[in-house]
Amino acid sequence: MTAEFDGLTALVTGGASGIGLATAQLLSGRGARVAVLDRDVTGLATPLAGFEADVRDRASVVRAVEAAAADLGGLDVVVNNAGVSAVGTVEETDDEEWARVLDINVVGIARVTAAALPWLRRSEHAAVVNVCSIAALNGLPQRVAYSATKGAVLAMTYAMATDHVREGIRVNCVSPGTVSTAFVERMILGFDDPVAERAALEARQPTGRMVTPDEVAGAIAYLASPLSSSTTGTALEVDGGIHHLRVR
Repeated sequence: MTAEFDGLTALVTGGASGIGLATAQLLSGRGARVAVLDRDVTGLATPLAGFEADVRDRASVVRAVEAAAADLGGLDVVVNNAGVSAVGTVEETDDEEWARVLDINVVGIARVTAAALPWLRRSEHAAVVNVCSIAALNGLPQRVAYSATKGAVLAMTYAMATDHVREGIRVNCVSPGTVSTAFVERMILGFDDPVAERAALEARQPTGRMVTPDEVAGAIAYLASPLSSSTTGTALEVDGGIHHLRVR
């Protein structure tokens, strides 16, 4: 396996499960020393290092990022993966839900990145990868709050890339389609007919199936890699073709 991350360090938020765990394991397998930030890191296996943090709490984020950087000996890569889903129209989504989803999916990225910037500025291969979604550019039914946050993540990615390009910090994002994770399974179970909802989610992607966490992790690794040093301000779609393909 390629070891382009030898000697580098990485921080993955929401890295105890799903896309985050697949990413942490892949980066570790390619030579990186990896720290995971999550609300519960008790189940992590070595060599991954776990640090408890809630991205809604700036103080806990700062403590965890500083502890991770000290443990790893610096930070070269930050993967902002932590996020939550939300189901409902504007009529069905109350103020409390709007605040919760925006705080985690949008401001959470800002908190983690801000805490990591002093360390990233010291790196010769600094990269930030945000996990966006097809919801940023595609109208999905009953996903108004979630879609709004992912539209913000896409815009943030471009703005952050601009702000920090002269500092040698690359910022990109991945936009997955529906990914087969526990995150999605919990969302599906909230529907009256989970079986029909799962079938619909698979059918709307031209490949006819959900994306796997490993496929998204591979895209994140590409964007984080020193081999991609000229790639910044980019959104990489890992979506089974839903952005552009219109199959019969």
